[in-house]
Amino acid sequence: MIHFNSGDQLLTFLEALSNPQRLKIISVLSEGKQYVSQLARELDISRPLLYLHLKKLEEANIVSSDMEILESGKAVKYYILNSFQFEMNEQIVHQLSATLTIKKKN
Repeated sequence: MIHFNSGDQLLTFLEALSNPQRLKIISVLSEGKQYVSQLARELDISRPLLYLHLKKLEEANIVSSDMEILESGKAVKYYILNSFQFEMNEQIVHQLSATLTIKKKN
């Protein structure tokens, strides 16, 4: 179970989940690790756009990445889903809102 230590952590996590493409990435990764090229093909999005989404998910600690050397000698990056579960209620939001330091984006 994830326990947020600050309102900023909570916002980062919720922001990462607030995009349909990122939810699709989580869905695909729930079935196992994926290489970036495989993931981009499966989701039918460009690799640069995929990397932007993966960066948000990594910042929220929802996914992790690692490099692997294939038999061909080629280095490839893959992503795995970090298991997560969290509880949300009005008391948690109230407690964490007092710790917010992230400013609203214009």
